[in-house]
Amino acid sequence: MARGLVLPELSWEAQIREFYRVLFAAWGRQHWWPAQSRFEVIAGAYLTQNTAWSNVERALANLRSARAMSLDGVRRMPLARLEELIRPSGYFRQKAQRLKTFIAFLDTTYGGSLDRMFAQPTQKLRKELLELNGVGPETADSILLYAGGHAVFVVDAYTRRILVRHGLIGEGAEYDELRVLCERALGEPAFLSACAAAQPAARELRGPQGSCHPPSRMSQKQFSATAQVFNEMHGLLVGVAKNFCLKSEARCEQCPLGRMMIKGSEARALRLAPAQRNVRR
Repeated sequence: MARGLVLPELSWEAQIREFYRVLFAAWGRQHWWPAQSRFEVIAGAYLTQNTAWSNVERALANLRSARAMSLDGVRRMPLARLEELIRPSGYFRQKAQRLKTFIAFLDTTYGGSLDRMFAQPTQKLRKELLELNGVGPETADSILLYAGGHAVFVVDAYTRRILVRHGLIGEGAEYDELRVLCERALGEPAFLSACAAAQPAARELRGPQGSCHPPSRMSQKQFSATAQVFNEMHGLLVGVAKNFCLKSEARCEQCPLGRMMIKGSEARALRLAPAQRNVRR
């Protein structure tokens, strides 16, 4: 395929699936989320709001050093001490209170059990999480996917940037609209079967590959085929955004997706049109 062109017969959904195939073939497994426990994923999902991951890692290291990387550790810890430990993540007073709020919700609603919480139907639990102070769609979906193995796709600023530049969405596409469309594209049964067949041969970490992390207990946990593909796709898109599709510069010539850039007229034809696509929320 010539650089800068895309097969005109590919639908929006087929484009997304081709993104996955190209990136997974280039980089293999990304080992998201880098954590040793479900609670560490949840804490990281809160702490990464409005800050760089390097700052989150410092805050998480503080919690581990204080032997507080657990529900009970944070539950028992005085709020002021928790604020001190997570200070490197920024907005530490808000985030400390939000972690306490989450644990209070877990204790009141599910008897303090993550097993009971994650056993709930996805949409029910998603609604409950979104009702908590400080939990927006990206945080809720990160908790559901990476800690609970629920098949929801996480949309972040990186995903939006890449899809806008490829002409697949407009600047004003809503979070849930984009999430549902990505889930529909990546959840197609034949595609999932092909991904599962390719998984055993996936390349592992050999130096920087996209946005991959070293394998961890949570990143190696086996979830459903759908959740696994949603997991990998998010990590792969982060790799594109961090290495090539930068906020200030688009390095398309070096990017694995560069050959799939769409010309203006084709982009306008594929760009999301909510009224025409009949997205089910």
